[in-house]
Amino acid sequence: MKIILETPRLILREFLPDEDAAFFFALNNEPEAIRYTGDPPFESVEAARQFLRHYDQYEKFGYGRWAVLLKPAGAWIGWCGLKYTPELAETDIGFRFFPAHWGRGYATEAARACLEYGFHTLGLKRIVGRAMKENKASVRVLEKAGLRCRGEFDFDAHPGLYFVAERKEQKG
Repeated sequence: MKIILETPRLILREFLPDEDAAFFFALNNEPEAIRYTGDPPFESVEAARQFLRHYDQYEKFGYGRWAVLLKPAGAWIGWCGLKYTPELAETDIGFRFFPAHWGRGYATEAARACLEYGFHTLGLKRIVGRAMKENKASVRVLEKAGLRCRGEFDFDAHPGLYFVAERKEQKG
């Protein structure tokens, strides 16, 4: 198990296809969790396992989305992380949590840790975020994590908001 980050309440680690498939399947079959994502639910646990087995962001770019586990027991509560999109030449931050864990600050805590990791460990200069305009909770998480709204865009035929965070240069 490759742990990437720890916060006071969370562990973020790389996905493990066999261990995480059932959780990933359940999360993407939670109507409220995928309501604003444009993602279809998985057809089966095996389909989720295959998705995770073919997830190649770690190998290609050295980072990706990570499983989020609650300390101390290690309960799987969702995912958060960075994703590089070569066609856009940009890295975005994304997150998805089971509704039972909403409203407790986990998404903001994980997103802040991912931004810090992206800027200070990976040396990224810019990280973006996107959310459907009507997804007020995700918009708020992006704002609280430190991203600033830079405009609107078409998000799967819905009004979307585009956010940006940039690394602050250290003065010598």
